[in-house]
Amino acid sequence: MRRAEVRDRLRELIDARAPGDPMPSERSLSELLSASRPTVRAAIDDLVGAGRLVRQHGRGTFTSPHKISQEVPAFGEPVPPADGDWTSEVLQLHVEPAGARLGRRLQMSPGDGLLYVRRRRIVDGEPMAIEQIRLPAALVPGITAEDFVSGSLYRRLRERYGVDPAEAVQTVEPTVTDADESRLLEVPLHSPALLFERTTQDYGGRIIEFTRSIYRGDRYRITSHLRLGPNSG
Repeated sequence: MRRAEVRDRLRELIDARAPGDPMPSERSLSELLSASRPTVRAAIDDLVGAGRLVRQHGRGTFTSPHKISQEVPAFGEPVPPADGDWTSEVLQLHVEPAGARLGRRLQMSPGDGLLYVRRRRIVDGEPMAIEQIRLPAALVPGITAEDFVSGSLYRRLRERYGVDPAEAVQTVEPTVTDADESRLLEVPLHSPALLFERTTQDYGGRIIEFTRSIYRGDRYRITSHLRLGPNSG
């Protein structure tokens, strides 16, 4: 049996199992699929790289854990919260000058104070993302690390500071984790990841936030809702 055929059969076995379930051994799979062990091993490698399987040293191969799903609605509709129980561990919090590059992005003078927060996002007890948040310091006087541990930052901006986030531009692109990100996310070096960059404005068009986030590619999934008109391609 060819490698591609073995991959397809393995996908069927994965789909029949729950997230995190163990897979049969390579020897058992070789007998079950009537394929050589090198071919089975190569097909498993492909599915590990695609995020469908996870190898655990000394334990075996398992189906990937449940993915955390984020729904992205059509433009103009509110974004619902992502799955799971989210909390955060604040790694850094300080005020620094905006500088020329970030000053341009946030429409601030280079010498204006910019609040920098770096936090690790944890979902259902497992690390999911690393966020770097930047807010004009003048907008959030007295804010503390505890304000970034749980709850909605946007709700806090509205209710405590009268800052009303209205819309954001967000980009997403694939990347891999560096050594520090791998350590914090508890994944191997150069694991697949998603890089998010978001710039948020209030209703007056003032930029109130710039966030850069690294999310685990093996655990995070985005579902987009597309509104198609008669001229859609």
